[in-house]
Amino acid sequence: MGSRFEITVVANDSITAKGHIDTAVGEISRIEQLISSWDPASQTSEINRNAGNKPVKVDEELYQLIARAIGISKLTDGAFDITYASMDNIWRFDGSMIQMPSEEMIKKSVAKVGYQNLVLDEQNRSVFLKNPGMKIGFGAIGKGYAADRAKALLIEKGVVSGIINASGDMNTWGKQRLGEPWKVAITNPLDKNKAFALLPITDGAVVTSGNYEKFVTLNNKRYSHIIDPRTGYPSSGIVSVTVFAKKAELADALATSVFVMGKETGLNRINQLPKVECIIIDDKGNITKSTNIAIDKL
Repeated sequence: MGSRFEITVVANDSITAKGHIDTAVGEISRIEQLISSWDPASQTSEINRNAGNKPVKVDEELYQLIARAIGISKLTDGAFDITYASMDNIWRFDGSMIQMPSEEMIKKSVAKVGYQNLVLDEQNRSVFLKNPGMKIGFGAIGKGYAADRAKALLIEKGVVSGIINASGDMNTWGKQRLGEPWKVAITNPLDKNKAFALLPITDGAVVTSGNYEKFVTLNNKRYSHIIDPRTGYPSSGIVSVTVFAKKAELADALATSVFVMGKETGLNRINQLPKVECIIIDDKGNITKSTNIAIDKL
């Protein structure tokens, strides 16, 4: 998945702990084989190869993951869209970009994107991309789902406490060895080597999306590497979004979505969801929180 996973478990001895960690690694690898669009043998690649041609029958697990992704697309008015993989990559965030692409290029770049053209057939458990050239990808949801599955499997095996860290996306359960809650640091986007807050997390996920490492400044305006799949334009105005939810899959998708929707719309949407909270930091350094968050500032 192109992500670094770190797994921490609380166990009676190191041999038991290593066995549990190996179990989690195996589950994460299994998910990668299922959802990878880079692996030509995966069901995801088979769906993409048959875009505009025919539906592809898939495993129940992948079918349900795609169905949930469509649900999040509807919830966010398309700010989240797994058909984003159809986008032409016309934006570069490596320092080489010196001018905006033309409106025509931007419009063309998202011509094949649109979850509305992703057809699910529940009876046949098939997935069909209506238009040739369409693709799905799980870059904004896959590592969160893998972390959720690894966590669920470890709990099933009797592991009472731990953390799955998927490149900074934190998924926790239980408490630390001495009974203290796990505490997750929120990076200060104005100084990525520092944290601005610590939050105690007992059983849930924390996911942060930030543009403090990948962005471009054009005409004195800073653009994030997170692109709105509806318009083809990068998001702007926000530098960091942290979402708290029961599942890392949901938190992963919503963190990206809030970036795209913007501060006001994103916060309003989060406040309508039960047991979901967020912290938004804008490009002026202002911190905005959803309604039920308590922060231990550093």
